[in-house]
Order: sequence, then structure tokens, then C-alpha cells
Amino acid sequence: MTTRYLRIAFLGIGLMGTPMVRNLLNAGYPMTLWNRTVSKCEPFTREATIADSPKDAVRDADVVITMLENGDVVDNVMVEQGGIGVLKAGAVYIDMSSVQPSLARRHAALAQEQGAGYVDAPVSGGTVGAEQATLSIMAGGSEADIERVRPVFEALGKCTPIGPVGAGQLAKLANQAIVGITIGAVSEALLLAAKGGADPAAVREALMGGFAGSRILELHGQRMIDRDFSPGAPARIQLKDLRMILDEARSEGLTLPLAQQVHNEYQSLVANGHSDVDHSGLLLELEHLNGALLGSSPATKRKG
Repeated sequence: MTTRYLRIAFLGIGLMGTPMVRNLLNAGYPMTLWNRTVSKCEPFTREATIADSPKDAVRDADVVITMLENGDVVDNVMVEQGGIGVLKAGAVYIDMSSVQPSLARRHAALAQEQGAGYVDAPVSGGTVGAEQATLSIMAGGSEADIERVRPVFEALGKCTPIGPVGAGQLAKLANQAIVGITIGAVSEALLLAAKGGADPAAVREALMGGFAGSRILELHGQRMIDRDFSPGAPARIQLKDLRMILDEARSEGLTLPLAQQVHNEYQSLVANGHSDVDHSGLLLELEHLNGALLGSSPATKRKG
């Protein structure tokens, strides 16, 4: 295949999929798009073909990309609705959703039956990374399949081969464990400092220059201070990822107490009506638990 003329089918035009499609179009790839809610494809009607079904999107594509909410949705679209069944021989199916490693392996086997390749390639970087084409792409699959689609990945961010099929999803689970646990740590640290009378914004600034500095503290710490919980990555997705982490741990005979605790906190956050806040909104659950708001000094609390 000549890379520039690869036809890409992209299924899932959501918070992440929309900017990813824009970057692929800007890179010159001819594209066919499908989304359950057709209106989300409308911004691209003059630049891409809009398919009526997953089958119609997939059947003529050289590269198929799914960017869907969870494994159940991917399985419905690509298996129950027949997407994998119409993959053409020689095509490569890339699942950039976050799904169970076992599901990735099953889908790879189904793709192989069609004579197609398969790469599980979940991403990290959120909507900002998707918009700026700086996503961290964790790819599981054969070296040959990954190399065939590397130019596609380069239009979206940086691809790191992790290992065989399923390994990309394992790397994403590791990523989400660190992200979820660190969001919890930042929430607790800033609330602790604020409750004692310190300025949480100044505390964040001071910590950024030391060993506790992190991307989570930088970006999500600022979100907490600004109380900006508009979703880049919704809490319900973080909860889904933490469930998968714990399921995978159980299958490997592991106990992960920190992941379990943060899972429980996200579960309460979602149960309390905050499923669509950004995952940095875990602070809201901590505030609810303590009856205290970030930034409220002891004097303010007494006046309230």
C-alpha cells in the first residue's frame, strides 16, 4: 500500500474521535466515518464519506480505526453489527478504544480469519493531546502490522510498540492506574493544605518545582483550583478503566489496594450524580466525604 492513499474508516466521532479525524484529514488521508449519532459526523461531510452502518464504513477500508467508549460498544459495532466480518484481506484493524486485553485478543483472532491484521492501540493524552496530535499511543500487535500503520499513528501522536496483541491495553491499564491514583493523591494533598489555611494555588505552584511535580498536579491540580470539571475524560470512563484494572489483577492473582480504594471513590462519585464531570472531579467526592471545600479556610468554615 502507498501510505498516503490508504483509505481509513474511523468509527466513533466523540470527544477524542473528532480531533483525531481532523488530524487525519489534515494529513491527507481519504476517510469514511461512522457514528451512532450521525449528527456528530456533520462537520466533516464535505471532506469525508459518511457511512450508514459499520459494515458500510469498513468494507472498502485499508485501515479501520475504532475509538469507542468501552469494550461492550466495540464488540457490538465490530462483531454484532458485522464490522470485522467485512474486513478486506490485507487491511489492518486498529482499536484505539480502551478495552479488556482478552477482548483485544479475541478481536485479533476474528480479524485474522478475514486475512486482516490487528493492532490494539489505546491512547493517553486526553482531548488536548488529540487536538494537538501529541497522543501517547500504546500499540500491541505484530511488528509488521504496527509498521504498516505507523504513518497513520504519526498523524495522531507518538506510537510506542509494547508487545503482542493485548499488550497495548495492558499499558493503558497501567497508565490509568497511575492517573486515577495520582488524581486521588492530588485531591487529598490540596484539600489538606487548604483546610489548614494554606493557599492551594500557591501550594500547587511550590510542589510543581519539587519531587511531587507531575502532569496530573500541573493540569488537574489547576482544574481543581479553578473548579473546572468540564469533561476531557469523564469520571465514568475512569471508573470503567479502574474496573478493568481490578478485573485484570484478579485474573493474574494480584491484589492492588490503591487501585481498589480509588475505584471505590470513583464509584461513589458516579453514584452521586457526577458521571460526566472530568475525572479530576474526584475532588468533589473527597469534599462531600469531608464536608469541606477546597480553598475554604478554617475562618471561612466557622463563618459558614
